[in-house]
Amino acid sequence: MILKVYTSLLLLFLVNSVWTRTVRQIYDDLGLDHWSHYTSECPQECFCPPSFPNALYCDNKGLKEIPPIPARIWYLYLQNNQIETLSEKPFVNATHLRWINLNKNKITNNGIESGVLSKLKRLLYLFLEDNELEEVPAPLPVGLEQLRLARNKISRIPEGVFSHLENLTMLDLHQNSLLDSALQSDTFQGLNNLMQLNIAKNSLKKMPLSIPANTLQLFLDNNSIEVIPENYFSAIPKVTFLRLNYNKLSDDGIPSNGFNVSSILDLQLSHNQLTKIPPINAHLEHLHLDHNKIKSVNGTQICPVSIALEEEYGYYGNIPRLRYLRLDGNEIQPPIPLDIMICFRLLQAVVI
Repeated sequence: MILKVYTSLLLLFLVNSVWTRTVRQIYDDLGLDHWSHYTSECPQECFCPPSFPNALYCDNKGLKEIPPIPARIWYLYLQNNQIETLSEKPFVNATHLRWINLNKNKITNNGIESGVLSKLKRLLYLFLEDNELEEVPAPLPVGLEQLRLARNKISRIPEGVFSHLENLTMLDLHQNSLLDSALQSDTFQGLNNLMQLNIAKNSLKKMPLSIPANTLQLFLDNNSIEVIPENYFSAIPKVTFLRLNYNKLSDDGIPSNGFNVSSILDLQLSHNQLTKIPPINAHLEHLHLDHNKIKSVNGTQICPVSIALEEEYGYYGNIPRLRYLRLDGNEIQPPIPLDIMICFRLLQAVVI
């Protein structure tokens, strides 16, 4: 018992010593005058951690306005407040901002002062989820890498709003009010380095036009899409993850080789109206087809390569790479057909 107490005291002493040295080091590095200025310029509504001098935490404070942001701040946390407006005044000195989190506020487009965002020239990450925006705010900082606008009321995308955002890699517009008419052929023009596009939980009936060619992840779940146009994915040859769960796709709405695309590794078609498995590519690794209307599975028909050739060349040939297959929620009765296992020799899990 005594040993445990001594051990605990020693551990506490060491932790306190490390903490004291860390704070003292910061204090020494900053100098007395600088330290006094550092503490005094921190807005009283916020928290300025000594160990993270480039960050300002103003989240969960019930704020209705943004306080003046010190010049040293790179990371600004303002989520979970009651902020309604974005004006230029609080950001006059904040010329080094890289990251702003404004999720879960009450910001409207009318509340955003003209040009206030585009003047934040070093901003890389802008989070405006769970606000009351009705359109994508414009103009935006040209250096943005991530723009998150989920769970707003966005139904309009101003013309050319993305045209200068060449560094943007992620655009999240899920759970808004977008119709097909909001996505024109030039809507995403300029997003040359976009990797992830999320337009799930909107009101789309068609596949969106002119997806940026470098897109790797395309999320279109929870829309009302009925048809995949012929050769649709030839315009986005790098797409790897494709989610179309909870749509209205039927067998007639999918071209004969619509999903026979070598770049797609993860294909999700759950909760649609398919009665058969569409043709797939041998490179596909994950296939989600649960909760459709599929009654039976013929491994020979859906196998992307000839089973006879596969048996002849074995692992030295181009065998299918499918590792995960989900078929539950259909009308398929077990057991799993043997030809499925013969074709997809790398299968690690089948849910039926």
